[in-house]
Amino acid sequence: MWKREAGRKPVNRRVLIAGFTTRHVACSAHAAGYEVCTVDHFCDQDLYHYADDCLSFSELDELSPAIARMSERHACDLFVPTSGAEMLPVTIPRYGPAPEKAAQFLDKSEASHFFLKNGVPAPATLPEQTYPAMVKPRSGSGGWRNAVIHNEEEWCRWKQELADPPALWQELVEGIPASVCCVTDGHRARAVAVNEQLLRGGEEAAYGFSGSVTPFVHPMADRMIRYAETIASASGCIGTIGIDFVVGKKPYVIEVNPRFQGTVDTVEMSTGTNLFSLHVDACEGRIPGTMPAPRQFAARKIIFAEDDLRVGDDLKQFPFIADIPWAGSLVESGGAIVSIYGWGPSRRDALLMLDKHISTVQQYISRTS
Repeated sequence: MWKREAGRKPVNRRVLIAGFTTRHVACSAHAAGYEVCTVDHFCDQDLYHYADDCLSFSELDELSPAIARMSERHACDLFVPTSGAEMLPVTIPRYGPAPEKAAQFLDKSEASHFFLKNGVPAPATLPEQTYPAMVKPRSGSGGWRNAVIHNEEEWCRWKQELADPPALWQELVEGIPASVCCVTDGHRARAVAVNEQLLRGGEEAAYGFSGSVTPFVHPMADRMIRYAETIASASGCIGTIGIDFVVGKKPYVIEVNPRFQGTVDTVEMSTGTNLFSLHVDACEGRIPGTMPAPRQFAARKIIFAEDDLRVGDDLKQFPFIADIPWAGSLVESGGAIVSIYGWGPSRRDALLMLDKHISTVQQYISRTS
């Protein structure tokens, strides 16, 4: 069983981590020696292994009041936002991009202009109703609402299903989904890891994030690193940010995630580096001199419910999973159930272990009712 390295001794600082999902950041912060409080939509079982106190919320408009309540309960030294909290005002010192910087990259149209301005290859923006095209809501994360639209009928259906959000139309580019995790102090940047991204596939939420493999070994990895560090340095963001790519004939920059990414687990498993420590250092103006070398391959896969189910078995018995639901909790069709890991000296070994672990856990998932 792989375990995170403890990193530092207790640092006598308390961090409030808030957003739709926080477990991956809380785990890293705990390993770095911080006292942790979280505001989280799920509040899964294993979040309580790392956080001293947790508050849950249902809808995003409940997030800010929950942060205020947690701030009243505990004196926190730093605030780290995750998805959904990037632009919220707080009185605690913010360790992460300023809200106006986060807003620039959370708007996919603004991000596309930024890529063009900084001379990095990115998919061209297309006029609305140019077919076929990759169509994305201008805001939102995770990729689950992105879709390839081929005709007017598909366009009308997409608008209806998503309540007609403002959309970005882009040319289709073929290739492997990937990303680079960087840390930046607002002027300088250093790549930490290059990752292969796993997408859900299928007919619905086909481009939704469902896991990662670190490192991503590819002839264009060095170009990805160069583009990512250029973007991160020019972004004005601080802390850890992720730059998403599609790697085809060349690496196309797709998006910037101005926060901790879903690849945290595999980055740390592969490199042995504590990303939360690097994040705090970058926010305080310290950037690593070199990119950490991978020690092994690490893979994570999120398992989604094919139908509505109620968790009957307690899945915490397995040492190779995370984001563990409480026994008896309801998971709606399409919802995330649990994350499962594999690792090894090669990509093949890591994925073989991952498949073995998935088969083991699914025997229990299939017994839920």
